[in-house]
Amino acid sequence: MSQLSSPAPRRDLARLVPAPEPGRASLLSTLVNDRDGRLLRPFAAADGAWRLAVARSEVDPRFLKFLTAYEDKRFFAHPGVDPVAAVRAALQAARHGGVVSGGSTLTMQVARLLNPDRSRTLTRKWREAGAALALERRVGKEGVLDLYFRLAPYGGNLEGVRAASLAFFGKEPARLSIAEAALLVAIPQSPETRRPDRDAAAAKRARDRVLDRLAAAGAITTAEATYARDEPVPDARRDFPNLAAHAAEAAARRVGAGGVARLTVRRDLQRALEELARDRARSLGPGLSVAIVAVDHRTGAIEASVGSADYFDATRAGALDQTRAIRSPGSALKPFIYALAFENGVAAPATLIEDRPSRFGDYAPRNFDEGFHGTVSASQALALSLNIPAVALLDAVGPARFSARLRAAGGPLALPAGETPGLAVALGGVGIRLVDLATLYAGLARGGATIPLAIDPADLADPASPGRRLCDPVAAAAVAQALLKSPPPEAALGGRLAFKTGTSYGYRDAWAVGFDGRRVVAVWAGRPDGASSAGLVGRDAAAPILFDAFARIGEGVAPLPPAPQSALLAFADLPEPLKRFRPAGAPLPVAGVREAAPLAVAFPPDGARVELAGGDLSLKAAGGVAPFRWLVDGRPLPPERRREAFWSAPGPGFARVTVMDATGASARRACGSSDGSSVTA
Repeated sequence: MSQLSSPAPRRDLARLVPAPEPGRASLLSTLVNDRDGRLLRPFAAADGAWRLAVARSEVDPRFLKFLTAYEDKRFFAHPGVDPVAAVRAALQAARHGGVVSGGSTLTMQVARLLNPDRSRTLTRKWREAGAALALERRVGKEGVLDLYFRLAPYGGNLEGVRAASLAFFGKEPARLSIAEAALLVAIPQSPETRRPDRDAAAAKRARDRVLDRLAAAGAITTAEATYARDEPVPDARRDFPNLAAHAAEAAARRVGAGGVARLTVRRDLQRALEELARDRARSLGPGLSVAIVAVDHRTGAIEASVGSADYFDATRAGALDQTRAIRSPGSALKPFIYALAFENGVAAPATLIEDRPSRFGDYAPRNFDEGFHGTVSASQALALSLNIPAVALLDAVGPARFSARLRAAGGPLALPAGETPGLAVALGGVGIRLVDLATLYAGLARGGATIPLAIDPADLADPASPGRRLCDPVAAAAVAQALLKSPPPEAALGGRLAFKTGTSYGYRDAWAVGFDGRRVVAVWAGRPDGASSAGLVGRDAAAPILFDAFARIGEGVAPLPPAPQSALLAFADLPEPLKRFRPAGAPLPVAGVREAAPLAVAFPPDGARVELAGGDLSLKAAGGVAPFRWLVDGRPLPPERRREAFWSAPGPGFARVTVMDATGASARRACGSSDGSSVTA
């Protein structure tokens, strides 16, 4: 033994049994953990083995107790070789002319795992003994246990107690039953013949022998052994965890082979939202997928990132991360149009705006339901997702300015090469990623300032950072209050969640993004290939997923902070220029003239036939500001302070009636008479 302490042999032993230095890390599985260190997804080691590092503190103490009681009773007392067992083995070998009992310690088993040698000779035993002594001098008892927990063979490509526990029991080895711990002790003695997934009966027999030995040694009671024998042995391998698969792949590439990455993801929430996405995608129909991002908007931490409905479902292109795909957002960008309009003084939440057929050059947008709501407030127009008011406000704000503001705030819009933003941006004529849309809504929730979203804790923004300007706080609060009034999906409670839906042209994408005082959740549903899906509407397809996602967070809806009074001004408190939105180029209100309803020809109504009976035709105006000027076929009638004028039809024929008010607004009606006795509007 004295030779083992000399410098040269010590170097030889170091080469024989290398300690787990960084150079060996490439042979460990890459691990991706959640924010609390819980496993999200492991990746096989470079040699294809599932070899997961695990510390002694992460293994059920009963496993170590059973292991030493069964394999090496004096493990903590000997220096790597048990002299008592070694003498006994040597005497038996001399008596029988060969190896009968190995006298092998746990340290010797680890040395053999590091330098496999299948021979059963005394030479091998002496070599293992020397290697065990050297190994313990280099890494100590804790290091030996760490290596055993990592390298013990469990059949196939399973190595180590953690990989075995996950594969056979579907759980970490921190809490094992007596039967489970005994099985993990038994398998490494003959891993291929005792594999539960190959021969459950053989595995059970081996486990029960361990239980008998443990009971005989006093490690467990006879009653515990009896009860443990009745516990079934697993007969198949379970899948390893595969949560946040897309984000985990990116993290694994970042840390490299054998590394350990930690994400900001909350494992339980991730699992719940993955189940939600999978279930809802199946109910939506074949080929459809769902993506969800949940963010703590106070810190920018991504708490869940569901890239697809099912990572392994090729029919839904599950391997593609839809949180990073560029898709058309439909109406989901409207809140930011209103935010900039409120900030720039173009409108206020109580400003009246027209939802009527309108043209913007060659562009004539229509509402989703093909109807019109007439005069509404700006906040109502946003809550109801009306198209005409949104386009009118974007026209006033400027599409290029709007796009530049979103880009600067962390939500870049994608346009075809060479294209410039146009008014169609208001209705989804642009592309954006789900994660970027979540960034923008997080900015609204944060009072108008965005911070970068991060899934790597190292990338989280400084809490003291002012963020990037999206809009001013008053505008952000006004938009949030309007979104609280968005009609909720069927059977959901409204008024607690500020949210907006979107449906892209051709029913290709359905969106819903909402926030409370703590989180933003963004949902996308559609076909990954971009094909149309009849009936795929944001309110019906994505909004229910959004509300269900908030329910599955399990913390209740956190109230939004109180809005400042300036964001809640009533119509009567607005200055005159803000009481009614006027499109670009519309005449300004006359000084001192009271705001009125829109001007219209009230009589004759559309489709009516009026009996003249030889008299004059009464022309009546509604709304507008006096005085009124009436024209028939371009010829003026005398000015009227009242809303009524009279015109004598010269005979059968058609005429065009126009009325103008003091602000310059006008309204027209086409009229006709066939015989002087009736006029048709």
